[in-house]
Parts: sequence; structure tokens; C-alpha cells
Amino acid sequence: MIKRYGSLPKKAKENPQAPLEGKLPAKSWGRKVLNFLLWAGAGFILVVVGVLAYFTKDLPSPENLSERHIAESTKILDRTGQVILYEIHGEEKRTNISFAQMPDCIKKATLAAEDADFYKHHGLDFKAIARAALEDIKGQAKTQGASTITQQLIKNSILSSQKTFTRKIKEAILSLELEQKFEKDEILEMYLNEIPYGSNAYGIESASQTFFGKNAASLDLAECSLITALPKAPTYYSPFGTHTEELKNRQAWVLQRMVELGYISNQEAKAAAESNALRRVREIRNEILAPHFVMFVKDWLVNKYGEDAITQGGFKVITTLDYQKQQWAEEAITKGAEKNLKNYNSRNAALVSLDPKNGEILSMVGSKDYFDKENDGNVNVATRLRQPGSSFKPFAYAVAFSKGYSPDTKLFDVKTNFKVENRDYTPQNFNGSFSGPVSMREALANSLNIPAVKTLYLAGVKETVEFARSMGITTLNDYKQYGLALVLGGGGVTLLDETSAFGTFANDGIRVEPQAVLRVEDTGGKAIYEKPGDNRGKRVVASDIARTVSDVLSDNGARSRIFGSRSALYIEGHKVAAKSGTTQEFRDGWTLGYTPNVATGVWTGNNNSSPTRMGEGVYTAGPIWNEYMRRVLETLPKEEFPSPPEIKKPDKMMMNGKIGEEVEVKIDEKTGLLAKDDCPKKCTKKKIFSNAHCILYYVDRLDPLGQIPKNPEIDPQFKYWEEGVQRYYAGKDDDKKNKKDKDKVNTAPPTEKSCSCED
Repeated sequence: MIKRYGSLPKKAKENPQAPLEGKLPAKSWGRKVLNFLLWAGAGFILVVVGVLAYFTKDLPSPENLSERHIAESTKILDRTGQVILYEIHGEEKRTNISFAQMPDCIKKATLAAEDADFYKHHGLDFKAIARAALEDIKGQAKTQGASTITQQLIKNSILSSQKTFTRKIKEAILSLELEQKFEKDEILEMYLNEIPYGSNAYGIESASQTFFGKNAASLDLAECSLITALPKAPTYYSPFGTHTEELKNRQAWVLQRMVELGYISNQEAKAAAESNALRRVREIRNEILAPHFVMFVKDWLVNKYGEDAITQGGFKVITTLDYQKQQWAEEAITKGAEKNLKNYNSRNAALVSLDPKNGEILSMVGSKDYFDKENDGNVNVATRLRQPGSSFKPFAYAVAFSKGYSPDTKLFDVKTNFKVENRDYTPQNFNGSFSGPVSMREALANSLNIPAVKTLYLAGVKETVEFARSMGITTLNDYKQYGLALVLGGGGVTLLDETSAFGTFANDGIRVEPQAVLRVEDTGGKAIYEKPGDNRGKRVVASDIARTVSDVLSDNGARSRIFGSRSALYIEGHKVAAKSGTTQEFRDGWTLGYTPNVATGVWTGNNNSSPTRMGEGVYTAGPIWNEYMRRVLETLPKEEFPSPPEIKKPDKMMMNGKIGEEVEVKIDEKTGLLAKDDCPKKCTKKKIFSNAHCILYYVDRLDPLGQIPKNPEIDPQFKYWEEGVQRYYAGKDDDKKNKKDKDKVNTAPPTEKSCSCED
């Protein structure tokens, strides 16, 4: 018999009222579920009550908002520890004002930026908490904020800003309690009187006086939105700092949020942004020394310890800055600006100097005048991307030297079209002329562009980018985005990076990271940071290569051909390696140079990259660099560069310094044939016949020390380089040959003889 599902057991049929075996009556099952839920609910309530009791037993009263941690100032000092450069948040400046005295724009801007639902929640924004928790799970917690204005008030006035789970629970409890005791307007009033805006200013009245020199009630929309942008990161967004572009971007975001919330119109937001409230900010000229360097150190401190730690921690920061050298740097730039830069329509300059042996920054001037708002003076150009021009060339030559080329290797400085992917690229030398065959020493020392592009090709763009990065140029990324123009300044660098990289040549090829801080002490004098004592760096280039580059860059005789023997790159009594650079339309002028114990870089130009007037780097940046280096070298022990190695020249044309086999013969002037042996001297002239070719005729660029290529035309650049050489000897393209080459031709001599005197 097949049992059917759903059929009743026998007992059930006999007595329908009897309970089924193995099953509970519906009422009994429901009663047990209900009992479980009641007990679970009671247990949850007990747990919550217990947690609340535990966390609230020691909590301060939210009514006593004056019981808060008093911030202690962080002092930034020079390397001696005697000169105070700046104090970060000294004694708090605070003036409480009533809610009625606060302008409507500051209230609305604060709500838009910090807590748009402030008047809707009861102290906690559960939607924001859930969103932040979700982002936390995704690993993006830093992008989301969940704190309400009430929570921020509690954190700033009663609790610490320590990011712990316990503190967050206490903050939430106090926020709920505060909302029960005070009206919303009262809470917002307390918040606006409490919040730190940076530069010692706590509360909106103090901030208004500090930044704009007037009462908060007089603030307009542009000023309100700018001030409201500050509390998120008062040090980073400080209008006295170097991140002013980021500050303006955040101000624009605040205005846009106000538009989205219906507080203002698009037209009002646009007008506020265009009024440029940043330029109305008051100066702090008498309160800060070496301002660009100080802001550089502040950024380092914030990144390492956090905003609250440096504004309240009372740190003592001993920096690497040599204040005497800093004053010389500022004086050199001021003098150069007054005497020289105006003539070239160049409005700004920057300087960085460091000790190449330990990377310590000795001086940093980020612009001509930190307080020049018209020209964005507080922007630290020493850390901003600029085109390096020819100052980048030593990196390509260093790679070429490491591959077997030498300062004696010959290249042709002739008009050349470096066609890349069917696009013409015909660079010019800055003086508009060509030098014919030159050695790599002459080419680098005199900053000749065509040989530099050829050197980059021989060295390899990828290899040169990787080498520059190893030397400290942190801004060059994917080598594929750079072409042969890289060696003429086609990739953006910073003055700090390039000065540090030149310092690697000075340090015999050992790379040391730039350092700005020697020691950080807490309020008790205990060191919480010390610059590593064994910071001797890492070798990134062979000493022989570094010494070779330094030897070429310090060869004043070699560079005299273009720059003269007493240029701005020359310092009497000292052998100094130096390189200048200029970008297209003279937008950037550079001079970088070093001895074994100091490396200095100078940039000149305009912050907005507008062209200057024929402002070549040697004439704009050079005098500033020379003035500073001359004074510094007078105080340092004299050190000479280690001698470069004796390089064994490869037995290969061009690589060995020769440009081809040359034969000097007597030619019959009238016929152009070989002169007979007895032909009178008056009818003949000497002529040199050569079989010169471009270097690619003799060298496989992938294996420069290997065999002479059997089919040099395979190289994609051979055709263009060879064409330039042959046109040079043919006197075409208006190329002016060197005087020494005027009677030289690039063909085999004739075999027939004649003498026109016999006719």
C-alpha cells in the first residue's frame, strides 16, 4: 500500500482531538516564539542600558562646553633651534557673538558644507552613518563623513578628537543629550563660536577678524564661503598656505552646495566666486619667517601626525633650514628681481638649496614675494610642475655615458628632421646656428639641442626616464607619453626634485631623499621623531658616470664657446658644475649647479606660464644662482670633485672622437682635379676629402659597443641623421660650416691629375 502524503495517522482518525505525535499545537508554537522575542528584546534593552550606563557614568555635562582641551602651539624653528620661524596655533583667539550677529550667509554656508539635515535630525544622522559604514566596508571610509554639527561641537568642546570606537559612542550619547537641552539655533550658535578655522582663530568672529579684519556681521557671501571652506582641514586649506588653488576649489564646492540646497542662485554663486575673496585676506608678514619652507614643513607634519596633533600638541620642530643662508637666498632673489627680471618681463623666481651629502634643505624660497597676491606669491613654485628646458639634458647624457659613449664621442650638430610617426620634428639651437661635428662634452657644456636629441635617442627614452626617476625626479611616470622632446624639457618636473637630483651627481652617484626636519619634540621635550642618522642614501648611478657628468658640467673652458668664459655659471676660485635651461617662448628659465657640498637650483618665470621677453635661463636665473652660491661657498670648506676615470675609447669611428677618414691633398684650383706634383703652388690649394657619416652608420644604438651594423639604414632615424650630415657638407639649407670645415668635402678625392698653369 502506497502511503499518501497528507494522510492522517490512525490515532488521529480515531480521536481527532488528540495531539499529533512529534508536532506542537499552533498555539503552543506561537507562544514560544513570542516568549523568545520578549526575552530577547528585554535582553537587548538591558544590554543597551548597561552600555549607556557604562559610557555615561564618567561623561561631562554637555551644558559645560567651556571644559575643553586647551591647545598648545607648535613651534617651527631653524636648524639651530634658536630662530622661531612660525608658531602654529599659539594662544587661541576667540570672541563669542550672538546668533543674531552672525550673517545669514555663514549659517547657510556652514549647513551646506557640514550638515544639510541639521534642522531635521536629533543629533545623529543615521543615513550618513549607514553611508559611511558602507564606504568603510568598501575601504573608502575617508571619502565619507557622518558627523553632524552637534557631534562636531561635542568633539571640539568636550571630547578629544581621538578616533576610537569608545569616543564615538560617547560623542553620540552626548549629542543626543545636547539636542534635548538646547534649541537648534543655540547649538548652531555654539558651533560657530567654537569651530577652529586655523591660524589661531576659533569661532567665526575671530576668523573674520583674522582673515578679513572686520566683524563677522559684515562678511559677504564670497567671504563666508571662503571661511566655511577652512574647518575641514585648517592647515591644508589655510589662505596663508600654499594650497590656495585647492582652497578656491573647495570654496566653489561650498557655493555649489548652497545652490543645490536652494540657499542662493547660480548667479549669486558665480558672482561670489569671481569676486576672489582670497585676495582680500590680510597678510601675516610679521608673524612668519621663510614662509614657503614653513608651509612645506607644516604639510609634512600634518601628513605624519594629523591636523589636531600639530595644532594642539605643542610640538617643537627643529628643521634643516639654515636661516643665514635663507636670508641670502631671499636677498639674491630680491636683488635679481629688481635688477634683472623686469627687463625680461619675468615676475617671479624660486630657489632651493640643499646639502647633497645628507639631503638637508638649507634654504627654500618658493616665490619672489610670499605676500604678492597679484602674482600668487604664496604658491610654492619650488614644489610645482614646470618645464625644465635644457636643464634636463644631463640625465640623458649620463645614460649615454653608462652605455659606452664618452665625452669625446662625436655627434653632428646640423639641421635634422627627427621624423617620428610621420610627424616632423626639427628642433633649433637657442642661438639659431649649427656647430657641425662636436663632441658630447662640447654639446652638453654648450647646451646644443640637436646633439642632445640625438643623445636621448641613443640613450633611450625609457632608460632616461627610469634613470631620472632613480635620481629623484618623481613626476615622470609612463615613459610612453614622452618623445624625443623630453631632453629639451618635454616632461614636467619640480625645482626641489631637480635640485635634489643634481645633488645626486654631486654626491658621487648616491641618492639621498630631501629632508626638511631634523627633530620633533613633544611638550615634555621627548623626541617623537629624529632624522635617521644613517641617512646616507642609496647608490643609483656608478661613481664613474657621476664624476664624468660633473667633469663636463664644471668645464668652464668647454662652455665658453657659447656662454663665454665669465658667464653666470662661473664662480671665480671654485670649480662648480652648472647647467642652465630655457623653455619655449622663454616661459621658464633655469640654472642648477653644485659643488660636492652644496647643490642649488633657481627658477624664473611667471606663475601663469605666460612668455617672458627673451629670458634665457643663464641670464634670468643665472645671476640669482651665482649671487647665492658665491656667498654660500665663502662659508664652506673648499672641496674638489673626484677626478673622472680615464675612458678607453672604443676603436670605432665617432665613438673614438673621429668623424671619418680624412685625406688632405693639393687640388688644381681651376679644374678641381688633383694637382700634378710639379704644378706651381699659386695654381693649387689644399682640400680635405672626408667620408664622414652620422654616428648611426657606425653604431647600433641597442649595442653601441658591438659590431658596426651591416645595414645601418634599418634604424628608423638613420635616413634623417645621414641626410643632415650630407647636406651640411654640401652647404645646403643655409647651414654655415665651421671655419675649420669650410674647405672640407664629404666625397672621395678625384683620381685624375691636371695643372691649369700649363695651359
